[in-house]
Amino acid sequence: MLLCFAASWPFNIHKSWVSRTAVGKSIAFEVIIEIGYCFGIAAHAVNGDFNYVLAFYFLDICLVATDMLLYFRNRKLDRERESRLKSIKD
Repeated sequence: MLLCFAASWPFNIHKSWVSRTAVGKSIAFEVIIEIGYCFGIAAHAVNGDFNYVLAFYFLDICLVATDMLLYFRNRKLDRERESRLKSIKD
């Protein structure tokens, strides 16, 4: 599962970068995903099970964080675009 997520997040990041819009994105969903990864890491830490799987958790956390940063960038771009359109209408 972690491998599949690690393979799919770059596509989502690319889409966020290219689309330049936050429409249709859910920051709450990404926060929940991040929390899930943190719980996964915590479970490994509590059990003393430090192995290569943790690297995928950290990779996935970094990928989701990147997409979250793009969400905020795109939300800012959406507001700027909306402001420009509103000023043109007025």
